[in-house]
Amino acid sequence: MKKLISVGMGSCGIACGAKSVYAKFSELVSAANNNEIVLRHVACIGMCHREVLVEVGDEGGKTMYAEVTPETATKIWEQHILGNEKIPELTVSLLGQENDYFFGKQKRIVLRNCGNFNPESLKEAEEAGVYVALKKTLGKMKPEEVIETVLSSGLRGRGGAGFPTGLKWRFANQAKGEQKYMVCNADEGDPGAFMDRSVLEGDPHSVIEGMTIGAYAIGASKGYVYVRAEYPLAIVNLNLAIKEAMAKGYLGDNIFGTDFSFHLKVKEGAGAFVCGEETALLASIEGKRGMPRLRPPFPAQSGLWGKPTNINNVETLASIPWIINNGAEAYSNIGTEKSKGTKVFALAGKIKNGGLVEVPMGMSLREVVEDIGGGVPDGKVKAIQLGGPSGGCIPEDLLDTKVDYDEINATGAIMGSGGMVVMDKTTCMVDIARFFLDFTQKESCGKCTFCRIGTKRMLDILTRITEGEGKLEDIDTLEELAKTIKRASLCGLGQTAPNPVLTTLKYFRHEYEAHIKDKKCPAGRCAKLLTYDVVTDKCIGCTACARACPVGAISGDKKQPHVIDQEKCIKCGMCVSSCNFNAISVD
Repeated sequence: MKKLISVGMGSCGIACGAKSVYAKFSELVSAANNNEIVLRHVACIGMCHREVLVEVGDEGGKTMYAEVTPETATKIWEQHILGNEKIPELTVSLLGQENDYFFGKQKRIVLRNCGNFNPESLKEAEEAGVYVALKKTLGKMKPEEVIETVLSSGLRGRGGAGFPTGLKWRFANQAKGEQKYMVCNADEGDPGAFMDRSVLEGDPHSVIEGMTIGAYAIGASKGYVYVRAEYPLAIVNLNLAIKEAMAKGYLGDNIFGTDFSFHLKVKEGAGAFVCGEETALLASIEGKRGMPRLRPPFPAQSGLWGKPTNINNVETLASIPWIINNGAEAYSNIGTEKSKGTKVFALAGKIKNGGLVEVPMGMSLREVVEDIGGGVPDGKVKAIQLGGPSGGCIPEDLLDTKVDYDEINATGAIMGSGGMVVMDKTTCMVDIARFFLDFTQKESCGKCTFCRIGTKRMLDILTRITEGEGKLEDIDTLEELAKTIKRASLCGLGQTAPNPVLTTLKYFRHEYEAHIKDKKCPAGRCAKLLTYDVVTDKCIGCTACARACPVGAISGDKKQPHVIDQEKCIKCGMCVSSCNFNAISVD
């Protein structure tokens, strides 16, 4: 019986040291010179909080080892690979196994192949069923049938707005033009989001297959995958997958011997957040500055170089092969009445089990955050930021909201592409609004006065409030500016940029008032509103704080309580982190 060792080498795994773990296993396999032991690398399975992950497959099934180092790799080799004895204290549960804390409530459609095969191997991808849906589509279905299947499935675009995918394809199919384009939007720019990156790293062939099926449905012969250059591993794996698909006849001329041809290229973006907006993305592909334009005409009528163009994101396209293989009804049976299928979320922030999760629509946000994500490490969830900088902050008492486009929109947030940043009591909601607005203000293309100047004005006010210089009328000004910017901005960036401010004002207005009236930050995060002092009866005069202070603001004799000069103190917090006796108070 062969033994298969799979080392998780997605970007998260590599960041945690997967290369050194793989090198150790490679050294051991080479020295053993045993053809029954096979080593390969795979991508992230989503359990990012336990990287480096190593799976051992043998006659006893699959065993996943977590937080593997070169040292524990040697132990796994000696005890499990050679000795046939598992090491329970190093293992984590897998999908379908008992005590499955992470995968138990998930439904993996988009992520079905991630971590299950080597993304650099077309053979392994084929064994997992990739390109079966494409063959079925070209051999048995007309373009109209494909569109009707996708429409009946209820699949909505996973890039943010949730527009019905089948309807979008129908518009592009009905548009007149000899040349049409199919485009994949992989310009994932939300802070804390990494869904597209992981899918492209781990299962690029499914995205290619989904694009090719879509191209057949709308009548496109050329396509582009627009990926930000900050995703080097995703780009490498995607380019290799395209090359392999071309060589095997899954891309190129006369696919599967039909008269349908489709050619695909990768376009690397420079990392402008605004290029996530589809018209700005198209301008970038054309070699122009990435700036949005007025709609109509919509890309389905006039997109790349004025030709009919369809744009979907990675998650949407990766769902297509599953729908073709399993049928529209199987997909529509998952989820809610208006939100079908599954949704991938990137859990980040103050969360125990950070990583990628894919859940059926209709699950509550509380189940995602607390049951799968494990909640926050200390205390309870304060809020979640959903939908990235364009989304909003949902307080803990609304976590029973379902993963459903309409229900989430009703809170003031948006589903977005799936970034979910979890916050606890140490998060200042005014500062978090300032952080996201700072991001969108810097990423504004500058075309709209309302977005360019309005967001800057809002950022100035928020900064002033976090520094203790705010006025009560600032709250009214923020709300007025936010509503005007949403109404008058040209594209989605400006129209949604005020959302973090509006939702934090709606649910956490008391924190704004505390900053303004009391000159206090309830979360203890805004440095200029904090006062550091020495607790006399706890200070033993060890001088650790004085030695750590970068500006010499702390003085005192050895073995005597020290004193902080408030005029010199820059509120950096070094004294707190250096004190072993909790003798520094922060007010």
